[in-house]
Amino acid sequence: MNDSTQTAVQHRDYAGAKLGMWLFLFTEILLFGGLFLVYSVYRSMYPEDFHEAAAGLSVVLGTVNTVILLTSSLTMALAISALQRGNTRQSVLLQGATIVLGLVFLVNKYFEWSGHIHEGIFPNAPELLARSHGQVQFYGLYYVMTGLHGLHVVAGLALIGIMLSLTIRQRITREDNGKLENAGLYWHLVDLIWIYLFPLFYLIT
Repeated sequence: MNDSTQTAVQHRDYAGAKLGMWLFLFTEILLFGGLFLVYSVYRSMYPEDFHEAAAGLSVVLGTVNTVILLTSSLTMALAISALQRGNTRQSVLLQGATIVLGLVFLVNKYFEWSGHIHEGIFPNAPELLARSHGQVQFYGLYYVMTGLHGLHVVAGLALIGIMLSLTIRQRITREDNGKLENAGLYWHLVDLIWIYLFPLFYLIT
């Protein structure tokens, strides 16, 4: 196989992988889009209950987590850019920073959930069931949607961890960085979903 043929094959593989990732991301958008639709329906039915329930969430903690994920998107984008410029060491450091930021997000979310659970605010808890039906629906959606998002964060961190390992072992290089780009796309989607979750649950007016 000559160089031109090999380059063409690599280009097709890269394009196919990128298309596959976009199709996968589309299914993720459909999943969360359905949940956003359910949220909209219940919020229109119980606007006052949703507003009252949202007052129990920490806007400060939600804001901090938003800043953390936005920063992690930046470090991931910079990691890809650094690798494309041939700066593998910088890319490794930035991928590591992205993982650390994602872990901090999860730790914050753990403490937030723990606080609600300690107060007896969790699905099927007597304390929650004693509240209005709208508040029960609010917290049900809160746990489902933020929990599902948290699972995506875990999956994204695992994916970036694999990319970091491959970069260190030079399996991902300046000339062959499609896997890292796809991992970046997934991570950006995870961050984008949170950008929608944050105002829906924490900034209800």
